[in-house]
Amino acid sequence: MRAEIHVNANMLTWAITRAGFELNEFSARFPKVKVQEWLNGTKKPTVKQLEGFSKKVHLPFGYFFLPEPPKEKIPIPFFRTNSTRATAVSLNVYDTILLIQQRQDWLKDYLKDNDFDILPFVSRFQHRHNVSEIVADIRKTLDLPENWANKFPTWQDAQDHLIKHIEDKGIIAVFNGVVENNTSRPIPVDECRGFVLVDERAPIMFINNADYKSAQVFTIVHELAHIWTGYSAGFDFRKLLPADDPIELLCDKVAAEFLVPEKTFNEVWETHPDFKYVSRYFKVSEIVIARRALDTGKINKKAFFAFYEQYSNREFARKENQGSGGNFYATTAKRVSRAFASHINSAVKSGKLLYRDAYKLTGLKGDTFQTFFAEYM
Repeated sequence: MRAEIHVNANMLTWAITRAGFELNEFSARFPKVKVQEWLNGTKKPTVKQLEGFSKKVHLPFGYFFLPEPPKEKIPIPFFRTNSTRATAVSLNVYDTILLIQQRQDWLKDYLKDNDFDILPFVSRFQHRHNVSEIVADIRKTLDLPENWANKFPTWQDAQDHLIKHIEDKGIIAVFNGVVENNTSRPIPVDECRGFVLVDERAPIMFINNADYKSAQVFTIVHELAHIWTGYSAGFDFRKLLPADDPIELLCDKVAAEFLVPEKTFNEVWETHPDFKYVSRYFKVSEIVIARRALDTGKINKKAFFAFYEQYSNREFARKENQGSGGNFYATTAKRVSRAFASHINSAVKSGKLLYRDAYKLTGLKGDTFQTFFAEYM
């Protein structure tokens, strides 16, 4: 006889709503899960059935034995364009923030236990909000002159160089467009372009890798500004525009000035008022140049939005033509971060981290874990 379990109906409906479904929608999508019968009391789930249900709603099995749904709160401020702070995010974004927090918690303890110094630039400008000073200090810390990007043939090469300098300074940069390695759980760009978790030893920035590659650099530098000012946050950055919040507006100005210094931009635009030409000069994408042109009054919002839509459609078509292939391990290196993975590797080799815990922290297991660290690190 199969052992059946009594589960509070409120927990079932909460779990379904939490996963982003209406009850009827969930039942239609998963007809084999007899959740309607569980709710009306005509049947009770077995352990196996409840385990299957928990996976479909992305909730740990043990939660179903709680007397009532727990109160879940976004652990960092999350900002929306044309608004201020969001009160909720989708489950995929929420779970990703918690996952990165878990990695950060392990890393900051590991670094502290192994006598790593705190990073002096974290929160250095928490009480000073001068854009020029922040930009100059970021450049100095990363050892990048004002015209650092000019020597690279493409903006993608310049971005790769920037990330290397960022991680060399102890900042972890994670690029992912799904929850961990689960491609059935995408993170919509319009909901989350990125977030940053500030810590004096282990700051981590998350960049939505589903975003256009050409737009990611602005998110990266915006997150650097958050680290320098000492404020963790997430943002959707719709149409590359910030939320109406003082720190968001400050970080937005820092990103713009770092990537496209206004004085030089004005000089170049004076003789070549063309997005493509100026983007090649600064080694950033045309969309970043369009944003700078908007900031400096060269174009109005109507012109910017029109260009943004045109550019987005072009990039979307290019992305569709490229398909979704790629090397799994190269993708993993970006999802985990090479800098973070190097700490995991050192901890495992020194016996300070069990393999089972390393698997959990990286989302890799067994042969896949061994191959990644042996051949791609």
